[in-house]
Amino acid sequence: MSCPLCDTPGGTLLWQDDFCRVVLADEPDYPGFLRVILNAHVKEMTDLPAVDQATLVRVVLASEAALREVMAPDKVNLASLGNVVPHLHWHVIPRFADDPHFPNPVWGSKQRDTPHAVPADLDALLRAALYSQGVGRGSDDA
Repeated sequence: MSCPLCDTPGGTLLWQDDFCRVVLADEPDYPGFLRVILNAHVKEMTDLPAVDQATLVRVVLASEAALREVMAPDKVNLASLGNVVPHLHWHVIPRFADDPHFPNPVWGSKQRDTPHAVPADLDALLRAALYSQGVGRGSDDA
């Protein structure tokens, strides 16, 4: 069975090591929408040894910190769903009072039509902020 997170990067690669990667998702309504994706095909957090669980959570939190540093969102949403793609990954989503769905979840009813404005060099700013957070556990960075 094919898995899109095994077969593709899952977005624009911002950072990676041998364990996981952080990508900028192609979500036009949500610039800055990050995914932290485990490189191995694993379905649930509890399938990982405790040390790997802690490592993945550290990368999720570093991703949140990078978004806060670069974008100063009103709120950050963290979600690990995998209902459609049962490959362990986390969504790290900057939320703004003027984003299309606020205060609803990003998968809820749309409240307005325009995304929050962001700088043109958002990819580079997020990449630099991730590196400054010292994400991951190794030095096999992208």
